[in-house]
Amino acid sequence: MAVLLALGPRWPVAVEIDRQLHGCSLPEREPEVAAVKIVVKGPAWNFVQHLLEMTIAMFVGMFALGMPAEMLFESLGWTAVTEDLVPRTLLMATYMSIGMAAWMRIRGCGWPAIVEMSLAMYAPFLIMYPFYFAGAASTTAVMVVGHVLMTPAMVVAMLFRLDEYAGAHKRHKKETVQVGENRELVAQAEG
Repeated sequence: MAVLLALGPRWPVAVEIDRQLHGCSLPEREPEVAAVKIVVKGPAWNFVQHLLEMTIAMFVGMFALGMPAEMLFESLGWTAVTEDLVPRTLLMATYMSIGMAAWMRIRGCGWPAIVEMSLAMYAPFLIMYPFYFAGAASTTAVMVVGHVLMTPAMVVAMLFRLDEYAGAHKRHKKETVQVGENRELVAQAEG
């Protein structure tokens, strides 16, 4: 993935960076904006990219599904679903899981990885419920800590499948296609 870093009026800095990276000189005239191309690749980047993509998909699911569902529940008068902590947090984790699962499936992840990542959405809230019921945590604390702990929970789930999450997405799709083709060949051989 290539990232362009716009340096704006800092043209001498861009010239120096380009000279150091490429050993070449740039034209004497000063353009309005200079750019340096930074290429980021490797297993660590793939791991971070997977995490960022799933986090974005999680928030998309929360907003795309959560807002319409909340309006529906309120119009039906189901205030317990929208106001009580446990149903509200479980539904929120469900919306996040649906968004993330859809994106993971599009990117070629298998069902076991999707289930594990979905459990990572629920685990932080489930950990906080006993504290809430014991009176040691407020509603706000459960919401904040539950959301903050989601990222570490996702990282833990990802570490169980490090080879999958540190690899490129293209590899997932090829493995999925190969599995599908193998099933078709087995079915043809049996029939």
